[in-house]
Parts: sequence; structure tokens; C-alpha cells
Amino acid sequence: MNLLLTTFKFLNFIGGFAVVGSLLSMAFLVINKEGFLTTSGEKVRKLLKISSIIWVIGAFGTIVFTLAQILGTTVFDALDLTVIRSFLTQISLGKYLAFQALMAAIVLIFSFATKRIESLIILLVLTIAGLVAPVFESHAASGGSHSLVIGSLVIHVIALSLWVGGVIALGTLSAQDRPTAVPRFSQIALWSAIAVVASGTVNAWARLNFVDAWNSSYAFIVLAKIVATLILLWIGYLHRKTLSNKDSINWVGFAKILTVEAAIMVVTVLMGTWLSNSSSPDRPGVQEFSPALSIVGIPTPPEPTLSRILFSFEPNALIIGLLTLMVALYIKGVVVLTKRGDKWPVGRTVAFALGIAATNFATSGGLGLYAQFSFSYHMMSHMVLGMIAPIGLVLGAPMTLALRTLPQGRNSEERGIRGSLLAALHSKIGVIYTNPIVALAIFDGSLFALYFTDLFAVLMQSHVGHLFMSLHFLAAGFLFFFIIIGVDPNPRRVHYLVQIVILFAAMSIHAFFSVALMSTSTLIDNGFYASLQTPWLGDPLADQKLGGSIGWAMGEIPILIALVATFINWMRDDSREAKRIDRNTARQAAMGQPDELANYNQYLQELAERDRKNPNG
Repeated sequence: MNLLLTTFKFLNFIGGFAVVGSLLSMAFLVINKEGFLTTSGEKVRKLLKISSIIWVIGAFGTIVFTLAQILGTTVFDALDLTVIRSFLTQISLGKYLAFQALMAAIVLIFSFATKRIESLIILLVLTIAGLVAPVFESHAASGGSHSLVIGSLVIHVIALSLWVGGVIALGTLSAQDRPTAVPRFSQIALWSAIAVVASGTVNAWARLNFVDAWNSSYAFIVLAKIVATLILLWIGYLHRKTLSNKDSINWVGFAKILTVEAAIMVVTVLMGTWLSNSSSPDRPGVQEFSPALSIVGIPTPPEPTLSRILFSFEPNALIIGLLTLMVALYIKGVVVLTKRGDKWPVGRTVAFALGIAATNFATSGGLGLYAQFSFSYHMMSHMVLGMIAPIGLVLGAPMTLALRTLPQGRNSEERGIRGSLLAALHSKIGVIYTNPIVALAIFDGSLFALYFTDLFAVLMQSHVGHLFMSLHFLAAGFLFFFIIIGVDPNPRRVHYLVQIVILFAAMSIHAFFSVALMSTSTLIDNGFYASLQTPWLGDPLADQKLGGSIGWAMGEIPILIALVATFINWMRDDSREAKRIDRNTARQAAMGQPDELANYNQYLQELAERDRKNPNG
């Protein structure tokens, strides 16, 4: 049974990775024509179809054999529709596996006809989401340091899918397409390899951080996987060395090395599959039961103090990985501009860094730690993520930096990454989301949808729910302040008066939400925080009302700052417009031309003279 489960999991992984590589190749590696697939992209579709079928088989096979293993029954007993339906709808692992199978089926259906690059990117995102979904309920979840272990494993799977899948896709490209695709994939492979090594190291350390663990068979497989990864890194180094001299590349020899690399990657994926189907070695001694450890995944922290809030650190690997990627891309953009001889304002870089630091503090810092045990600290974290961090990120002008540094099309017909970003900004969806009314509805309306329905209680029960809330707060805040005080290009120009009205509306709605929260008489989390049995928490309802008052206080200040900034920008624009008019008037006078006021006065005089000569009209 275990062998069959491992086999279908391997098909699941390798099929999904090949799907990622196919979509990556079609969307980014081969040349497109104004956002549509060309003949080169169509050639990859065969790989996409085959890999989608393999992924579907692997995904559905994983469901059946996982259920059989859990129940300790035969496959035929596990195929009972009632049993399968209960597993897929009532058990967390079953729900994640069902989501994965659904994503695989969707990709398979659309793999036959999708031609737009935007649609391929959407399918790529859905594929990655499907691949990582079961990770949140894997054996790693029971290894302690929940956020660190699960987050690092998610990053590992994503990076590995891009790396392995890309190599598989490159192997199917024609000799004419490979010289164009390989240089771009080389950049993706470098970033992916770094992420694979970093996330794998963190995950192995978190799960094998005691001496006896390294004598287990689990550790031996980990070491073998490390050796295989080092070999792959060496091959990658040879590839980049070869690409450094494009004029003398032996593409036949390159293809042979690529085949060897793909074979080693398949073996590495097989070892990873075995690890995913195995539990890490048990720690010596019996760990005392803790509600916090079983629900949140970490022990209850000591009573919060200012120093503990400021200096405690409980890493959320997935958020840290995302922030690291954002910082790396931002730094690369600034470096590209500097090498080109252009300047980038230091203030924007500082603002972006502060936004990143605030996000990290609210998720992995002391504030993020205590937010998991107290609603009042959760609300503090929410305000930082939704109100403070986005201001720094917006003022950092990341989209402007991207548009100035992203590569354009490789020929006159290709849209390029920069063109794709511009198309996304000016698309119908982009125009809708940048409507100030829509942004306000998402920014403040989501508060009521989250906290005054059962949604908050549901999301608090899982790591995915916590992750979703954090990303939503950050994205909603970024969108709102992007429209109000953003310096990035906006597909919709919003007048300053409208911005001021929106800010006053946001302030009023936020105040109403806070008052409503302070007036609650029941717990909105359905007893989640009380179930943790935190000794220093006290009355959960009183803590909830305190969270409402904190939300009111912390939410009004950033909006007031944005309001003042809007007034200042409005006055500066008026001043610049007045100076422009004065310069234009002076320029016209220097050229012996009457200015606009003189022309208007002359026009009035002509009308008066005409009326005088013709009083009867």
C-alpha cells in the first residue's frame, strides 16, 4: 500500500512540475506575438496535455490510496463513494487533496485551447496553488515550529516546480527556440535554486535539529537529496558558464547535459516523494500536551511585555520568503538603474524598506507571535499590515521601478514582461480595482465581512486562514493607499477632491466598525482564543473590546496622515501648474506673442466694439 501511495504521489509531483514547466515555457520562455501564443508556444502544448493527464491521474490516485492508508483498508473499500465524499468534505487533508485534484482537472480542460498569455499565467498560478495545497496538512505540520516548517516546505515545492518543470520544458523545445528560451530560464533557475537550497536547509534543520535524528533512514534520504541538489547546482553552474559566451555554444552538447540534469531531478523528486510519505524521527522524551501547541503549532509565549513584543521572533517562513523575494527584486531594480546611469530617490528605497520591516514585525516579529494568542494583538497586527506597512510600500513606488527595469520584448512583436505588466494595469480588471469606490469597499467593507460573520472563526482554525488574512490586509491596504497617495502610474486619474472625500469616508466607516466591535456582547471567534487556555489572556470578551478600541486608535492616524499628504500634494500641483502658466506667459512675451490673458481681453474688446457698431444685433 505504501509503495503504491508513493508511486501515485510521485506521478502527482512530476506531472504537476511538468505542467508548471510547460506553462512557464509558453508564457515567458518562448517568444509570443502581442500576448498570444506563436507556433513555438503551440509546440509545448503537447507536453502540457501529457503532463496534465499524468497530474490528474496522480492527484486522484493519491486521494484513493491516502484514504486507504488512513482507514487501514483495501483500495476497493476506499473506493466507496460515501467514504470518499466524507473524506473530501469533512477532513482537512481530504479537502486539500480535493482542491489539488480540482486544479489538475481545470488545467487539463483548458490545456487544449488556451492561447492568451494572461490565461496561461492564471493557469500557472492555479497549478502552483494545487501543488502546495496538501503541504499544509503534511507530516511536517506535526514537527513543531509550524509556520517555519510548513512555510519552508511550501517555498521548497514552489521553487522546485519552477526549476524541475523548466528543465523538463526546455528539453522539449526545438533547436531554434532553445537559444531564445535558455537565457531567460537561466535567471529563473538561479533564483529557484537559491530558494530550493535555503528552504530545504531550513526545513531539514527544523525537523532534524537533534543528534539522534541523523541516524535515521529519514536523515539518510535527506542527505542523499542534498548530494543530488549539489550536483544539480554544479550542472547549473556549467550552464551559466556556457551561456556567458553565446557565440560558441554547442547546443547539441547542451541538450545532452540538460537530459542528465532532468534525470537527476526526477530522482530527486522521487526522494522528496518518499520523504513526504514519511514522518520525521520522533524527538526523545514525551512532550507535554499543550492546547496552543496542538492548535497553533507553537508553545504559549510568556506574558507580553514591551521588550518581548519588540524582540521576540517566531518566523513565518512563507511570509519571510515572499518579503525576501520582494526585497531582492527591488534591490535588483535599483542596481539595474544605477548601472544604467539613472538615479532612484533614496527616500523611496527607505520607505519601501520600512514597509517591509513593518510587515515582517506584524507577521514574524513579536506582534505576529502574540497576535496568535490574543485578539487585541491580532488587531494591532491587522492595523500594521493594513494601515502602516502599505503606506511605506506604496511610497516605495515598486511599479514605477519595475516598469523602468523590466525587460521589453525580444523582438518587435513580443509584448515582453514590461508590456504584460502595463497591459495588466490598464486591463478592465485593473481599471475596476483602481476605482476609488471599489478600493474603499475592499478596504473597509472587508472588515465587516470578516469580523461580523463566521468567516473570522473559520479562518482562525488553520494556517492557511492566518496566511490569507495577512495577505488580504496587506493587499487591501496597498490598493487603497496606491490610489490615494501612490506615486506609481494609475490607469485611472483620481482628482484630489475625490481622494479627500474617500479618506473621510474611510475614516467614518472605520470608526463605525470599531464602535460596533467594542459594543459586541459575544465572542466573534467562536471561542478560538479561549481554547488556547493562555494563562495571561484574562477575559476574552474584554480583550475583544480592547481590540476594537485599538483598531479605532491605530486606524485613524494613518488616514489622517494620508489626508494631510493629499492636501500637500494638491497644493504642490496647483503651485506647479501656476508656475507652468507663468513660464508659458513669459515665453510668449519673449517671443513677442500676446499671452492667454491678453488674447482673452482682446477678444472681449472686439465683442464690445462689435456691439457698439451694431447695437440692434
